[in-house]
Amino acid sequence: MATTDRPSGRNQLRVGRLVKAHGLKGALKLELYTDDPAGRFVPGAEFTLQVPEASPWHGKSITVREHRVMNGSSVVFFEGVDDRTAAEGLVKAILWIDQDETEEPEDDAWYDHQLTGLDVVRDDVVVGRVIRVDHLPAQDLLIVRPASGIGSEIMVPFVSAIVPTVDIAAGRIVVTPPAGLFEELADEDAPADASEQDAPGAD
Repeated sequence: MATTDRPSGRNQLRVGRLVKAHGLKGALKLELYTDDPAGRFVPGAEFTLQVPEASPWHGKSITVREHRVMNGSSVVFFEGVDDRTAAEGLVKAILWIDQDETEEPEDDAWYDHQLTGLDVVRDDVVVGRVIRVDHLPAQDLLIVRPASGIGSEIMVPFVSAIVPTVDIAAGRIVVTPPAGLFEELADEDAPADASEQDAPGAD
């Protein structure tokens, strides 16, 4: 299966994902990761594309022709994408922009380099550290190395239900994972089984 390349070599911010072709004239519905879609998706705005290696769009950028809000959904038209077939070739593509140091940061939007290296805290205990962020067509994942150094990397879905707090200034993120996600870490700290401690004949 072809991989989906993440743009590299620059500090970039992910601002949207193309989720569905809309109509017959090349429009695509947007899943937004920006508080300012009207400012980001202006005519002439250019984005770096994250797409599978096999895509004809791999390694290319794309330019906005028009942005609209239709029935409550953001819809975007791009230069060179003029029909539904062309639009369908961009479904699941992720849109990135280069970092602008002069811009005010958006709420709940972080560059990957800001997240990498943060401590991962569960119930006030550091359980790991973020070593990278994987951006997949379905969702984003924080890849966490356990604090114990034992066991494999842990993939944490980067959603508010599991990662309610990101505190860049404090150098940490707080996680409230579902049962099983960090279970192997908990098991390492668990006391020995009572049956072994109280076995008949034990000294």
